Amino acid sequence: MPEAPRRPIILDCDPGHDDALAILLASRHFDILGITTVAGNVDVERTTLNARRIVDLSGQTIPVLRGCAQPIVRPSRDASAVHGASGLDGYDFPAPRAPLDGRHAVDFIVRTLRERNDVTLVPTGPLTNLAVALRTAPDIAGRIRAISLMGGSTGVGNVTPAAEFNVWYDPEAADVVFGSGVPIRMCSLNLTHQARVDETTIEQFAAIDTHAARVTTSLLRFLVGNMRRRFNVAVSMHDPCAVAALLEPAIMTWAPMHVSVELRGEHTRGMTVCDARHVSAFNPSVIQRDPAGAAPNAEVAITLDRDALIGLLDDALRSLP
Repeated sequence: MPEAPRRPIILDCDPGHDDALAILLASRHFDILGITTVAGNVDVERTTLNARRIVDLSGQTIPVLRGCAQPIVRPSRDASAVHGASGLDGYDFPAPRAPLDGRHAVDFIVRTLRERNDVTLVPTGPLTNLAVALRTAPDIAGRIRAISLMGGSTGVGNVTPAAEFNVWYDPEAADVVFGSGVPIRMCSLNLTHQARVDETTIEQFAAIDTHAARVTTSLLRFLVGNMRRRFNVAVSMHDPCAVAALLEPAIMTWAPMHVSVELRGEHTRGMTVCDARHVSAFNPSVIQRDPAGAAPNAEVAITLDRDALIGLLDDALRSLP
C-alpha cells in the first residue's frame, strides 16, 4: 500500500535544546514546509543558526526562515543561562550547510497559509511571528488547520511564579494567538514537566548508533549538567510535547479550557489564566459551565505518558542519519 501523505506543518521555534529535539521528532513524521525562527532562548540570529544546524542533523532539505527579532511591546530578553551562549551549547557544530531562505518568516507563514488550508502551525517558542502574521493578514486565521503549541501553564510558572517563558517573553503575541479563533492544542508546563530527562534517558539515547543520537546525547549532557549546577532543577523536554500532541495525542489527556493572557499584572504579566471551572475533573461540584462564562478556546494537555514520549524520541533518533 502507498504511504499516507505526511501532515504538513510549519515549525516556529527558538532553538534551544528542546526545540532541537522537537525538530528531529517532527522531521521523522511530518512534512515540514518550513522552520521559522524567532528571538527567545537567544537572539534571532543565533536561533536561526541553530535551526540550520538541526536541519543538517535531520538529513532533510527544509527551508529555514528568520523571523521577528523583538517582542511586540517589550525589549527582548533571553534564556542563555539555560541553553548556553550559543543557545545550543554542548556540541561543537560545523558550519551549517542548510541555506537560509531570504524571505521573512512572517511573509512565508502568510503566503503559505493563503496558498493552502491544510497546514498546522507548531510554535515552540514565543508567539511573535504568529501574532504578527495574524495581525498583518487576518484572513489566514480561517485557513489554519490547527495550532499545537508549547507555552503557558495551568499553575506555576518557570520564569516568574506565574508565567512560563514563551508567553512571558511576548504576552501580547500570545494574547493575539489565543484570541484568534484557531483550534489550539496547548502543552503547558503542567504537562511538559512530566517529560523528565535523566541520566538513564541520556544513556538510552547514547546507545543508539546514529550521528543524530550522538549529537543529541552531547547536547543533553550539557543541559542536564548546566541545569543541575546553576539552578538545581531537573530537565524536561518541553517542546517535543507540542509535536507529540499531533503525532500521538492519546499519550496525553486533554481538557477544554478558556485560556486568556494576563497583560497588566505587576506580578502576573504573562500568566495564562486557564478557566477549567466547567471541567468536572477539576471541579466535581460544577455540573454545567456558567453560560455567561467564556467558551473554551483551547484543548489543554493535562497528563503525559512519559515513557511513550521517550519512545517516540528514541525511534526518531534511530531513524535519522
